[in-house]
Amino acid sequence: MEAPSDMPPSARGHRGVRRVDGVRADWRRRPIVLVGLMGSGKTTVGKRLAAKLRWPFVDADAEIEVAAQMPISEIFARFGESHFRDGERRVIGRLMEGGHKIIATGGGAFVDAETRALILNEGTAIWLDAAIETLAARVSKRNHRPLLIGKDPKQVLGELMELRAPCYRQAPIHIISADGPHEETVNAILHALIGRDSKAV
Repeated sequence: MEAPSDMPPSARGHRGVRRVDGVRADWRRRPIVLVGLMGSGKTTVGKRLAAKLRWPFVDADAEIEVAAQMPISEIFARFGESHFRDGERRVIGRLMEGGHKIIATGGGAFVDAETRALILNEGTAIWLDAAIETLAARVSKRNHRPLLIGKDPKQVLGELMELRAPCYRQAPIHIISADGPHEETVNAILHALIGRDSKAV
């Protein structure tokens, strides 16, 4: 797919960068928030991106488990998804405070209108996207995800993508997390961000 003509020069042509649109000039002072379906590599990529930028990294799901003092699977089982989303919204609201950091979110976080508005207003959202086959292969390696228990991963992920993609598309940066080294995804993100700086000069 040809890169949009308004893409920053250093981002254009990088195979992992699908779209860059509306990144703020002061992105270095704001949280970078990784969004996308389960299996897109948000935690792994987030940790490596944080190391490259020398920023703190935080995983929203891990913080939710600490706050609730139980695994996310147990929160879903005992209280349901609605209760989980309420807690998720509060935790992400807290994590967005305090300036620059990398935040990896759960797959459904950006679908919540209030959470999405907060992230778009206060941070830099990056959608990590991947083919359903790639996502399914990744999530099949572990069986802890509540929405997949006892179900066909490809079917569930396909349905979730159809529902959630309109929300994910609101992120100003769209990156393809291909079936390859995560370092390639990290480099694509850096190309998009630094390209924004180059365009602003």
